[in-house]
Amino acid sequence: MSIRHAMKARGGAAAAVAAVLALTLAGCGGGEKAKSGEPQKTSTAQSPGNPSAPTPDGVQSPAPAPVLATVNGESGIVLTINTVTRDAGGFVTVNGQIKNTGSQQFVKTSAWRGAERDLTGSGESVAGATLVDKAGKKRYYVLRDTDGRCLCTTGVAGIDAGATVPFFAQFPAPPTTTTDVEFSLPTFATAAIKISG
Repeated sequence: MSIRHAMKARGGAAAAVAAVLALTLAGCGGGEKAKSGEPQKTSTAQSPGNPSAPTPDGVQSPAPAPVLATVNGESGIVLTINTVTRDAGGFVTVNGQIKNTGSQQFVKTSAWRGAERDLTGSGESVAGATLVDKAGKKRYYVLRDTDGRCLCTTGVAGIDAGATVPFFAQFPAPPTTTTDVEFSLPTFATAAIKISG
């Protein structure tokens, strides 16, 4: 390719980039100003006593997640369970978060992964979690997919100081008459929780 053709190609590419930028900036315009005869909309500021009150932009903030149980683990790690729901598919899903309240990064312990050999393909996970139905005298382990990976949070190798990571774990559902169960994850205290749904 000659220098002349290369310069034409570069010039065409530069023109295309300039056109895209111009369209992008036009789309980000501020819109029309309010006419002097029209009243302007006002927003109600969120009040500290009402977390679901509209914010200045008019959007309601979500209500804080419920806390069903909070248990402490090692090195300042705190596990909070927010929901435990029975699903139509015959399983129970536990959702929550794990927070590092310590001053140093927490490197996840392999105990969270559990000792089951079938779940070794799940890597860094919370596959060691269990649900216990004390009345029915039965323990439920985390479900797995057809490849043997847990139906739970994976990839949590460490948690920075002050950071929070979400977690979930799915279990076979106890009988519908069972609502009170205990959730366990190695290195944490046991949490008594209620199944909803």
